[in-house]
Amino acid sequence: MAPSGLEKVLASLFWAVIGLLFAVFRVLSRKTAAPAAKLPSVRNPLLLVSATQLAKKIRRREVFEFPSGSRFDAALLEAAQVDRLIEEETGGEEVLEDRLPLLGVPLSVKSSYAFQGMPFTSGLCSRRGVIASVDAPPLTLLKRAGAIPLGTTNTSELCMWSESHNHLHGITRNPYDLERIPGGSSGGEGSLLAAAGSVIGVGSDIGGSIRMPAFFNGIFGHKTTPGVVSNENQYPPSSGRQEEYLSLGPMCRYAEDLKLMLKIMAGPNANMLSLNATVDLKKLRFFTIPHDSGSVWTHPVSKELMEIQRKVVERLEADLGVQVQEVCLPELSYSFQIWDTYMKLPDDEGKSPISFTELMGEPGHPAWPSWELLKRMVGKSDHTVAAIALGLMEMTHGSKPSKVIMQLKEDLQNKVDELLGTDGVFLYPSHPRVAPKHHHPLFRPFDFAYTGIINILGLPATQCPLGLNQEGLPLGVQVVAGKLQDHLTLELAVFLEKTFGGWRDPGAE
Repeated sequence: MAPSGLEKVLASLFWAVIGLLFAVFRVLSRKTAAPAAKLPSVRNPLLLVSATQLAKKIRRREVFEFPSGSRFDAALLEAAQVDRLIEEETGGEEVLEDRLPLLGVPLSVKSSYAFQGMPFTSGLCSRRGVIASVDAPPLTLLKRAGAIPLGTTNTSELCMWSESHNHLHGITRNPYDLERIPGGSSGGEGSLLAAAGSVIGVGSDIGGSIRMPAFFNGIFGHKTTPGVVSNENQYPPSSGRQEEYLSLGPMCRYAEDLKLMLKIMAGPNANMLSLNATVDLKKLRFFTIPHDSGSVWTHPVSKELMEIQRKVVERLEADLGVQVQEVCLPELSYSFQIWDTYMKLPDDEGKSPISFTELMGEPGHPAWPSWELLKRMVGKSDHTVAAIALGLMEMTHGSKPSKVIMQLKEDLQNKVDELLGTDGVFLYPSHPRVAPKHHHPLFRPFDFAYTGIINILGLPATQCPLGLNQEGLPLGVQVVAGKLQDHLTLELAVFLEKTFGGWRDPGAE
């Protein structure tokens, strides 16, 4: 279905205004050209091993009291307890591996997760001082497996923007170029992990909030099939039908840690997945979808990302002896409209989702975005421009979902489910461009649709790093499989890591 004439006109007017604003922004923010600022190279060799290998070293007593972060005293105490546990264990290393597979491994936690005794803010100024009284279930499971939490990491305000910036904790930067964004809303996780400040982390994803930060920061991130990992004890809470599209999952530098973390985070629901099954990649069916068929609301995929996805296809065909079929799904050009429509649907009892302005105003009355915009102009609002803009957009939406958009979604769902089955995998861009500079997503607000549509389709997806471009910025692709076929994308992630090198030290020359 091609875009209507009216839609093309509206899109043209929108991008004309955005282009003008962007040009003014660039003039006002222009600086003398200078090399990209980035972090120094990683010096501690313990930061260059996976969680799987680090836990093995700890069990063998090759590592003692791994240094921690913002929970310094508590984490050191927990590390000392790990040492005592190893000394007292009489069953050997194998028993410890079975009981505590992440024994002593440092873990960081997105601040939208409840982490007992730590800030539970999701970047909202009115939640300053809110401390979690319990742990979110996946965090409880990771701690029981021996992981040692270091602290919480930054998000976008209320976890609903592609840049991790808020007026409570400030702005998070990309370690490959400090002038660029780390993504959102799990951007703090992505940045810290890429900088080797933590070994493993957990994120949540309702529109790309694991995969975009993983892509921009050159790490692995997995959006689990919905309903497998518990969504309890998060803020903001899901409402309406959002529970169907929200997924929690692991983020890490090394592909082998993804499956281990997911087994633990899923708890008893791990039985829903075939994580212990042996996957023969040569027997899978592979597809590549290079773009969204030309949406008027998203930017075209850059040449460098089209090229790296083509190279993945070449390596799959050469190394595995498979054929990768290129597929065109015209319905993808409506990805943003589909995501936007389904995020606003009421639940089975007819209860609508909590509005964004209500969340902005917590614990009082809903925020008034127009008033907040005026306050922002004089530097008095507690809310970011992005949050205010989302609030304004929400006010312009109609109350009834479009039947045309809902039919497009159903058509797309049927096509994708039939395409993938239980043995199919497709490649799809994680984003149409590499990590943009700070605040630039304000001028390209709909590019997240490349990840958001996967949420609405209910599919598992793994973002895989594929090296760096000429500017030293991470490249990548998301690998998508059928529902509950997470083990396929996780196995392909291991292959792509071996083939393309995986995570790169952001400080390396």
